[in-house]
Amino acid sequence: MFQIGKTLVSESIIDQEFVCNLGACKGACCVEGEAGAPLTAQEAQWLEKHQSLLEPYLPEPGIKALKEQGAYIKLETGEYETPLVDGKECIYTHFEPDGSAHCGIERAYKAGAVDFQKPISCHLYPVRVQEYSEFSAVNYHRWPICSDACVLGASLKVPVYQFVKDALIRKFGEDWYQELTLVAETYKAP
Repeated sequence: MFQIGKTLVSESIIDQEFVCNLGACKGACCVEGEAGAPLTAQEAQWLEKHQSLLEPYLPEPGIKALKEQGAYIKLETGEYETPLVDGKECIYTHFEPDGSAHCGIERAYKAGAVDFQKPISCHLYPVRVQEYSEFSAVNYHRWPICSDACVLGASLKVPVYQFVKDALIRKFGEDWYQELTLVAETYKAP
């Protein structure tokens, strides 16, 4: 682990290589799993406030689930997550004609309908951030559905931290990312 400011960063985000391969996985991360995407309290509030702006970018099952379940779920732990459609895909999932899953929130963002790209947990993936009272733990999350992304990342020689550069900057800032880059260069030096 490396310490950068108030974060503890796992060396696996430097060691491991990863590039999403949507052609292979078809966006399975939007569909697979036992729960929705983790949300911050601010993201949950934003989704609730702007759900009408997102509806044009969602398929009918997502809109129906949004109206029935609400824009987010608050867990007993006090954490938030996106609801699911029939226990499967995130309610914000849009399916392309080829069956690949994409984020409806991001579709709305790219269309200029909203100023929010997508939940930071999704943007950061495969990096997961666990918040503690004194620090944040920044770790690489391995998921078998992403094995093709690991193969592609290895063939392109793209470490995880470079693949999620924009998301890490969004979460921690440019200075933090520059320090991470220096740490990675030192760590990888012979």
